[in-house]
Amino acid sequence: MDAKEYLTERGYRFTEIDVGKDREAYDDMRELSDQTYVPTLVADDEVLANFDTDQLEKFLNKHGIEP
Repeated sequence: MDAKEYLTERGYRFTEIDVGKDREAYDDMRELSDQTYVPTLVADDEVLANFDTDQLEKFLNKHGIEP
């Protein structure tokens, strides 16, 4: 299951940015995470990229992010 599907099925709200079409967003992503993996999630000062479902759940819980 990909991150978008995971978040949507559980009722999370998020902003999807197509970094393939938005060069400024792509540059911001690279600056934030020092990589080009998508999706890239940001909460507070923490960046999560190239992750699995378990890592995503831990990230959401750590930051108190709920649907």
